[in-house]
Amino acid sequence: MAQPDDARTVRIGDRQGAIALVAQVMADLQALEAVLDAETALVRQGRLRDGLGAVERKTALMGAYLQGLEAAKANAIALARFAPEGIEGLKAAHRRFTGVVETNQIVLATARSVAEGLVKTLATEMSRSRVATVYGMPSNAPSPYGRAGAARSQPLMLSRNL
Repeated sequence: MAQPDDARTVRIGDRQGAIALVAQVMADLQALEAVLDAETALVRQGRLRDGLGAVERKTALMGAYLQGLEAAKANAIALARFAPEGIEGLKAAHRRFTGVVETNQIVLATARSVAEGLVKTLATEMSRSRVATVYGMPSNAPSPYGRAGAARSQPLMLSRNL
């Protein structure tokens, strides 16, 4: 079976073509699952830069997988006729892949939440250290320039090399 660029033009006419299409979709799905598993593991370890470094590969694999799914949908009747066991295998693999994607999204959301919390805490700590206390109460010294908030507002610096 020749694989044209446009998934809509793939036509399955025999068992070998059906098996080849199922095998290609499964291979793309397994490769994408491996990339997501690696990304999840690296982000869990705190290695965000390494974990999010395979964006191009992940995008290419996702595109190939979606094209394969479109070809499978377009040839659903032929696949059911020539390779029904392949359809069941694809369904099971897709359910497993859905779990991998959910885990990946949870890990990424947790990392984002932790990063936002760190930045907010850092900003709070920096602004707190600039406010003087008088008898246990925060007090702002009057500004010699007549601007009440000018003494408190300072730029926040953040290192991206962490």
